[in-house]
Amino acid sequence: MEAYMARIPGVQDVTSGYANGEGKNPTYEDVIRGDQGFAETVHVKYDPQQVSLQKLLESYFRVIDPTSLNKQGNDRGVQYRTGIYYTLSEDAKIIGQAVEAEQEKYDQPIVTEVMPLQNYYLAEEYHQDYLEKNPNGYCHIDMTVLDDLEIGIDPAQYPRPTDEQLKERLTDEQYAVTVNNDTEHAFSNEYWDNEEPGLYVDIATGEPLFTSRDKYDSGCGWPSFTKPIVPEVVTYTTDTSFGMERTEVRSRAGDIHLGHVFDDGPEDRGGKRYCINSVSIRFIPLDKMEEERYGYLLSFVE
Repeated sequence: MEAYMARIPGVQDVTSGYANGEGKNPTYEDVIRGDQGFAETVHVKYDPQQVSLQKLLESYFRVIDPTSLNKQGNDRGVQYRTGIYYTLSEDAKIIGQAVEAEQEKYDQPIVTEVMPLQNYYLAEEYHQDYLEKNPNGYCHIDMTVLDDLEIGIDPAQYPRPTDEQLKERLTDEQYAVTVNNDTEHAFSNEYWDNEEPGLYVDIATGEPLFTSRDKYDSGCGWPSFTKPIVPEVVTYTTDTSFGMERTEVRSRAGDIHLGHVFDDGPEDRGGKRYCINSVSIRFIPLDKMEEERYGYLLSFVE
């Protein structure tokens, strides 16, 4: 569960621990004995501007059986009961609503505990980042269920500067491409052959647009991607310039010209080729994403 929750964009830190039992400073051996009533838990810290409590609860319910008492997967015992333990009283209502909605999916009653967090202790160091330390270790959770989790990127966090401000901030070439729909030269631009892992953001606003995971060498001389990081961050218009009909790609928040999308991309990856001007985007290396406040999107790159 620790590794699963840590992969959710917007989650800042996850630690393993023991909660809602009796006694002080329990060891793992104390917990598995079951007589102190501790539950094995993960403590999740998250940025509510990037991921909501509702989304975290939805993710949690995807990988548990909330009707199963004191067991999950092959694990048995009171320490394996499902539970949601909150630290803010106002969260209780949100959690209650989530449980009610989840109950509609089951004939059996949900037995997941919902209580204030009490008597929480950090688990031993060898339990922290367990799957990272033991990549072949036991885990009954299917991490692929996160693949279709809808992650919101809020355009309000990336306001568009005025054209005057853009003219001051951008180079002449950047302005010509992003505002006047020009096109940079192929094979001599900054990112066409960049293979470093990281994130590509709108040069005007910083809104995340593409990732290195979806970048590929199309041979066209411009950065090419199979898809945007999420569909909503780009918009499309019909471009009839130069006697052709093409589909223009623009950024959502910045409303700047990015490039065009074509139907000659890799078939096994959706068949699309997003042909993007390097001057319309800025690259943020993987090891700089946290520093530049894009840490909530690390799972899209790693």
